[in-house]
Amino acid sequence: MTPHAPQTPLDPERRTKAPDGRPLDAQPKWRRDFPIDWPQDEYVGRRDLVKFIVLTSVAFVVGQGYIVAKSIGRRRVPRVGGVAVARVDELAVGEGKTFRYPEGSTPRLLVRTGAASFVAYDQACTHLMCPVVPAAKGEGHGAVAVSPDGGGLALHCPCHNGWFDLESGRPTAGPPRRPLPRVTVEVRGGTVYATGVEGGAA
Repeated sequence: MTPHAPQTPLDPERRTKAPDGRPLDAQPKWRRDFPIDWPQDEYVGRRDLVKFIVLTSVAFVVGQGYIVAKSIGRRRVPRVGGVAVARVDELAVGEGKTFRYPEGSTPRLLVRTGAASFVAYDQACTHLMCPVVPAAKGEGHGAVAVSPDGGGLALHCPCHNGWFDLESGRPTAGPPRRPLPRVTVEVRGGTVYATGVEGGAA
């Protein structure tokens, strides 16, 4: 008997004769898949359970593999070449520009911090996702908000008066407790290029 051959009850009293009188292995598939003799029914039930377990396990493994591959792909943003996000002469020191990198990402914020120096971060505050903006730390710089530690520039979240250090992206005041995800940038030939993402944002 093959592993998938129909099982016929040995006890004649427990066998059910099909309406057409033919043996079980000559019956249509639907009748074999829905037997009324309990030994055969138990066999079909076990076979279907094994199929279900195998298919579910395969689907689970494939799904987990897809999630891992997608996560690795998001964190490994290509660093070679990069994407042009601004010209050097486009921003004055202290000014910012929003951009998206990689394509389809959340908004990023590029800020010019010196003659040839730039920093870029995810623009969403790590407290409640409000957009951050560059602002002067001290009075007399034309800023509407003043950082509590005074002097220089910082990133300010006006929603809940959160502050981030411009050079590191770390929170310095207010509700935020986590640093802003950083976008690495390079200046080449008078153009600022985004080359990678640090901190898990995508």
